[in-house]
Amino acid sequence: MSPVVETDVLIVGSGPAGASAALALSTYGVPNIVVTRYASLADTPRAHITNQRTMEVLRDLGVEQDVIAQATPQHLMGNTTFCTSLAGEELGRVRSWGNDPLVQAAHELASPTRMCDMPQHLMEPVLVDAAVARGTSLRFETEYRSHTQDADGVTVTVRDRLRGDSYEIRAKYLIGADGGRSKVAEDAGLPMGGQMGVAGSINIVFEADLAKYTAHRPSTLYWVLAPGATVGGIGAGLVRCVRPWDEWMIVWGYDVTAGAPDLTTEYAESVVRQLVGDDEIPVTIKSSSAWTVNEMYAETYSDGRVFCAGDATHRHPPSNGLGSNTSIQDSYNLAWKLKLVLDGTAAPKLLDTYTAERAPIGKQVVTRANQSIGETAPIFEALDGLSPQTPEQLWANIAARKDTTEAAEKQRARLREAIAFKMYEFNAHGVDLNQRYASDAVVPDGTPAETFARDPELHHQATSRPGARIPHAWITSGTRTLSTLDTVGKGRFTLLTGIGGEGWARAAAAQGIEIATVVVGPGQEYEDPYGDWARLSEISDAGALLVRPDGFVAFRHATAAPDAEKLLTDALRQILGHA
Repeated sequence: MSPVVETDVLIVGSGPAGASAALALSTYGVPNIVVTRYASLADTPRAHITNQRTMEVLRDLGVEQDVIAQATPQHLMGNTTFCTSLAGEELGRVRSWGNDPLVQAAHELASPTRMCDMPQHLMEPVLVDAAVARGTSLRFETEYRSHTQDADGVTVTVRDRLRGDSYEIRAKYLIGADGGRSKVAEDAGLPMGGQMGVAGSINIVFEADLAKYTAHRPSTLYWVLAPGATVGGIGAGLVRCVRPWDEWMIVWGYDVTAGAPDLTTEYAESVVRQLVGDDEIPVTIKSSSAWTVNEMYAETYSDGRVFCAGDATHRHPPSNGLGSNTSIQDSYNLAWKLKLVLDGTAAPKLLDTYTAERAPIGKQVVTRANQSIGETAPIFEALDGLSPQTPEQLWANIAARKDTTEAAEKQRARLREAIAFKMYEFNAHGVDLNQRYASDAVVPDGTPAETFARDPELHHQATSRPGARIPHAWITSGTRTLSTLDTVGKGRFTLLTGIGGEGWARAAAAQGIEIATVVVGPGQEYEDPYGDWARLSEISDAGALLVRPDGFVAFRHATAAPDAEKLLTDALRQILGHA
């Protein structure tokens, strides 16, 4: 066996979770190696919706603009259309992904970022290129085989698929980001809830100029009600835009109990023709692949020095576009904790908060994504299309909505309501941004439990409560306008205070760890010209917020305090696992 390779963190997998873990660790100066059994990064679009919270993460890691440069912008994402085919009858639309005027305003108020559509085969190179440029060592054609742990680290056996030999990598910590069939998670014995393989789906990637059917109603998703389609069990085929308006991916269902059909070019083209509804337009099939819809989540994300992230811990259909977002956010949560433990700032106990914080999010995402599939059924109910019937009967039901009868009027109303209810899949702003953490890395401030003024899945609610992401407000520094989120992150803690908060600033300086201090107020380095921060901070000018490297509030005190240094010291001792 070859000599042992050594590193601080070994990451198995180069998808969104693995690549973002590498990027964050290298940004923080932590040596890391990424191994992937594949010969290249993703070669198909796969995950694509990139929400505001993920864009905030990418903003902090310095690659937001690289993503924006290649992504489909928000304004071209949002006319989610239900139809009989792209060339056929339209049944209705949902203004999606923040493109409803009221939701768009909420997006602008909530974050300095904009969501976008960034297909995985474009996202991965951005993350990996930046990670490698900052120090990550990347090894293709390198397959994870097994690992063993001891008190000081993890010894991982990998196989070089080109040479055929195996060797060991010795790491202080191991991250399993090896997807929905994670061998790392299996070897670590992570307990799972839910089930795999609840339905079957096929991805067909193809090229065709469909501008005449789509450019007037620009969207990421076009849902086609078609007999024979059982995507996730909902009876509709999906035409997804990869690049406007000539690169596409179809998602088409199959009976998982019977197994996937033979994915020939002829079969793929027949499905494309059915959903597009045009037999003459030139079509080039690029690839076809089968996969299963899963409903599974890990109850624990770690075993000793082994941590898992991404699809290794939450496996669900692509509904709501939460997959890669949750994966990137998992890694962002874990990376700063590993950094502080490795450099001796924090005790290993801090790493226990990774499961405490991310496992509830993973379970929520799996539940929400699968629930969204079921919420498509009312569209079929409105068209009397749930019971088995011939294609001719379904078309007759669809045509009946245009009649002048009272029954047809009721049908039209039911269809409008059913399509509008898909807001829970296509505009779940609260699911994206209302994450709340409860762990030892968060110090409660004794205020009453939070209540939500509106539906917490649909609507974001800003708060500076410990465990919530710091609210976004536009502030200024000289001639610069920046978000409050731009003052935090970068791998270190930040203390925000105002005029009268000098005691908190002195307390932060006395801690012996890096804490950036941000003072907001007239004549200070940062000013609040719109008064937004004064309203959203939920503290007095002399109060303080201690914000973690991931932008979540760890400690809050509403006013000045004569014992500020002790309060901050005690809070940090708990957060860093020294209490």
